[in-house]
Amino acid sequence: MAETAQTADKKLDRTAAKLAKQIGAFAKQHGGAEGQLAHIGQAGTRIVLVGTDGGWGDLVAPTYAAAELAAEKAALTLHDEFDGEFAARVRTGPYEWTRMAGIQLGGPANPAV
Repeated sequence: MAETAQTADKKLDRTAAKLAKQIGAFAKQHGGAEGQLAHIGQAGTRIVLVGTDGGWGDLVAPTYAAAELAAEKAALTLHDEFDGEFAARVRTGPYEWTRMAGIQLGGPANPAV
């Protein structure tokens, strides 16, 4: 039974290390970054990243534990919620506005799935 727990710990560590590397690359590209973890059900946990320059992105971790460990490994400052001053840092461009507006404002329609 100890091997199973040890194998799971190694897998968690590898997953977190991979995510931490991606967080670090994002932070480097955007002059630093902060984040917030959001449960997304069975799909896992979303790591929302906001760069110092207002750029944003996200990653999905398979579990909350993996997301927390990745944030720790990347020395990512985490916010409890995505609101207020933190949310105000996000800078959106024409792409995001047309995707959010979709058909309502003449933006591109969502592609058929």
